[in-house]
Amino acid sequence: MNKRFIAAAVSAVLMSPVWAADGFVIKDIRVEGLQRTEAGTVFNYLPLKVGDSFSDEKASAAIKALFATGFFNDVRVETDGDVVVLSVSERPIISRLGISGAKEFNKEQLIKALKDNGLAESRIFDQGLLDQAVQELKRQYFSKGKYSVEIIPQITKLDRNRLAITLDIVEGVTAKINSIHIVGARHFAEADLLDEFALTTSGYMTWLSKSDQYSRQQLSADLEKLRAFYLNQGFAEFNIDSTQVSISADKKEVYLTINITEGQQYKVSEVRLAGDLKVPEAELKKLLTVTPGVLFNREKVNESVAALSDRLGAEGYAFANVNVTPEFDKEKQSLVLTFFVDPGRLTTVRRVSIAGNARTRDEVIRRELRQLESAQYNGAAVKRSKERLELLGYFESVEVETPPVADTPDQVDMLVNVKERSTGSIQAGIGYAQDDGLQLSASVSQSNVLGSGKSASVNFNQGKSSKVYAVSFTDPYYTPDGISIGYDVYHRISTPYNSNTSSYDLYKNATTGAMMRFGVPVTEYDRINFGLGAEFSNLTLGDDSPDQYQEFVADNGARNTTFLATAGWSRDTRDSALWPTRGNSMSVNVNMGLPGGDLQYYRVTHSESWFWPVSKNFTFALSGDVGFANSYGQTKRLPFFQNFYVGGIGSVRGYDSGSLGLRDSDGDALGGTRKMSGSAELLFPFPGMRDNRSLRASVFFDAGTVWDDKDTSVTATDALRYSTGVGLAWLSPIGPMKFSYAFPLGKKEGDDVQRFQFLLGQTF
Repeated sequence: MNKRFIAAAVSAVLMSPVWAADGFVIKDIRVEGLQRTEAGTVFNYLPLKVGDSFSDEKASAAIKALFATGFFNDVRVETDGDVVVLSVSERPIISRLGISGAKEFNKEQLIKALKDNGLAESRIFDQGLLDQAVQELKRQYFSKGKYSVEIIPQITKLDRNRLAITLDIVEGVTAKINSIHIVGARHFAEADLLDEFALTTSGYMTWLSKSDQYSRQQLSADLEKLRAFYLNQGFAEFNIDSTQVSISADKKEVYLTINITEGQQYKVSEVRLAGDLKVPEAELKKLLTVTPGVLFNREKVNESVAALSDRLGAEGYAFANVNVTPEFDKEKQSLVLTFFVDPGRLTTVRRVSIAGNARTRDEVIRRELRQLESAQYNGAAVKRSKERLELLGYFESVEVETPPVADTPDQVDMLVNVKERSTGSIQAGIGYAQDDGLQLSASVSQSNVLGSGKSASVNFNQGKSSKVYAVSFTDPYYTPDGISIGYDVYHRISTPYNSNTSSYDLYKNATTGAMMRFGVPVTEYDRINFGLGAEFSNLTLGDDSPDQYQEFVADNGARNTTFLATAGWSRDTRDSALWPTRGNSMSVNVNMGLPGGDLQYYRVTHSESWFWPVSKNFTFALSGDVGFANSYGQTKRLPFFQNFYVGGIGSVRGYDSGSLGLRDSDGDALGGTRKMSGSAELLFPFPGMRDNRSLRASVFFDAGTVWDDKDTSVTATDALRYSTGVGLAWLSPIGPMKFSYAFPLGKKEGDDVQRFQFLLGQTF
């Protein structure tokens, strides 16, 4: 066979001339060396075909085309008479791709990232891609402060031209911050500026918070905090000139140096409004939180811009634009702020579309929306619609967008995109309450039955002093106006602690009842609730029960039927139910035993909490709770099991739970018909864990009292107690936990002091 060598590799094609071959018409093309690749695939890429006239140029083009596929390590073109022979050597395929030693990142996430960059099992191996992947992984580790990381690719050849690749990762230690210096600060102490940073040097709590471990992302966030601090203190020309990150030779320590230029501190001399205001200027000026005569504050400027935009949005201007222009007077160190208002066009909402609700019915979502189709756009209504959907608890996320309608500048569509969460649960839990011991709980609940928005639950709770079994059902939209209806059936057994016998046999009260509830929305934040029901109680006294208990049974009997009525008003404007920083929560409730039943009484309670942000990290809170109760009609005295109790976590910390006020001859608290308690707290992040949203500490001052209006042996003043101390709240994986250590003030003889108190676990 007469064969003539044409080319050996693409480099030979590019760098030296191809040996010439006599021109001939190709009668056949043969491919040799294929293992996985189909011959048809090669012919698809080949710029030669049977019938073409063969030449050196076409041979070079064939080699380039086949190399460009990325399938081959080597390509040779030979001829055998009138037949062109292509000899190829295929690149190996990746049979296995693994990662060992990765702890900082999830292995599955790393494998996915490699796949997204072309390196994955069943794909052709490319050394360049592997090198890029190693460098990218190193960059990811560097961003986490692990500068000593080593990534070693282990490549093992397998049969059938396959490879097994393992990336062996030795992460090393995370570089810790040895020092942080801010160069150029003249008006503030460096220590005060570093208080704005989440990154810190090593301290007594950094082993837990890990805030001394360098992170590029966290440094960027801290620099923005520093910028915000200066801009909020009047330094309108503040600039961060440069940031140097130095690493020690052993790559275990990081040194940060931040160079800044503070500039001058400016006061606002005048605030102006300009543009097409659409709303009376006097009304808009009331929305501005920036006032003349005070230091420039970017946060206040942003608040003012948002307030103006929201106000114009409420008037139907969906695309209102507010720009702020400062005019500097460097000699007087003052500036004039001009808010330019461009309202855009008056806008209407053409269509409201809902997506993502596979289970929840459209009507359940639409009834919460405050922005309607074919109505004028209202920014406040759009915002409130999102809030109401989030409060339902049916969705992991709620996104509301108002994109403009194409070719119609005065219309928008409202797109509501929800991501549903599981709303049914079967739960079992163990908790511990310091004054009730071990608590077992279980529940089966569904807060969105068949996507209808109705909720149902079955609960069980058992502790030493109480047992509760309850079934509930609620329809939040019994009427289209949002009037809710609910039903409760329950069985409770109460057995308070008896100090005389050191057991839970002071009395036993088994109560079985049922209640129908109604709720009527008054405003977006206010609601009135009322209910009717009946309960049957069976009271069993212990041998050492107080005289008051004995007298109650003598007057009213041990078995009683009570017709119940409840009424209440609640209002909640807090910014968060878990970690509020501003707003108010208030409720007034009345519970009554109605005429016609064996027991006739009423209990009125009023509780209120207020929150004010003192700074970005500190919140001041005031809370109060008052209540009074009495009997009426044929019932001579308030049932003793309806008395109020004060003391312990939730009222006056530092004293035993429910221990304040009147006591019996054995020293057991009897409670009272009147109560009053209050608390002042300063809430702040746990030291060393400023950005942790699961821990919050506090210092507090508590005061409270309970008394009986018909027993003058202990007055409100006699029972008044105070305490001060520190507290900790933790949203743990098993439920909320509360701890407090209090110092009782004004303690008197006979008081039950309990300085350390806690409540662990979530109970039903």
